[in-house]
Amino acid sequence: MSSPVQAPGRRERNKQQKLERITAAARELFTEYGVDDVTTQQIADRADVGTGTLFLYAKTKGELLLLVQNSSYVDALERGRAAAENIPDALDAVMAIVRPVVECNRTQVDNGRTYLKEIVFGDPQEPHHRDALALTVQTEEAIAAVLRRNHALGERDGATRAHIVSAIMFISMAATINIASSVDDIVDEIRNQVAVLLPH
Repeated sequence: MSSPVQAPGRRERNKQQKLERITAAARELFTEYGVDDVTTQQIADRADVGTGTLFLYAKTKGELLLLVQNSSYVDALERGRAAAENIPDALDAVMAIVRPVVECNRTQVDNGRTYLKEIVFGDPQEPHHRDALALTVQTEEAIAAVLRRNHALGERDGATRAHIVSAIMFISMAATINIASSVDDIVDEIRNQVAVLLPH
């Protein structure tokens, strides 16, 4: 007989509520003003927590951005995976995964580019940075699964090409030359490059 699952205690509920308030406050302020023009004090004030408490959840403003963007990225990746499941063409299925990620990243262009920079240069020991890296791995795994539908691609080739797709996507979103580009422009740029990778 299995024991009943215990509901989280008051302390855990309190921590979760603070995390949700901090995430919501950071998201609102970053969206409204951009990450560079927001201070951690403003986020703490909006979340109704002390700065000391804020730093228990994220040690830097970069980590706060990772916290905010990661939650949006999770939703985008899930939408992309779900869409790709019903698309038989490999290129179309890959792009079904890519598009929501690009849309998520371009909601606020400067924030999206800073997020990518944090993934590359941030501290991998920080929990929100680790989560961001895990999301990039999950994205590559989803793309590799699509690419392996074509039986000509083995496990290794599928993973390698998925890694290349991820790099193409990353550079297209981060490139300074694409700052003014629309989501459609960036998706088209990625699609044209990914098409070259796929077996014909």
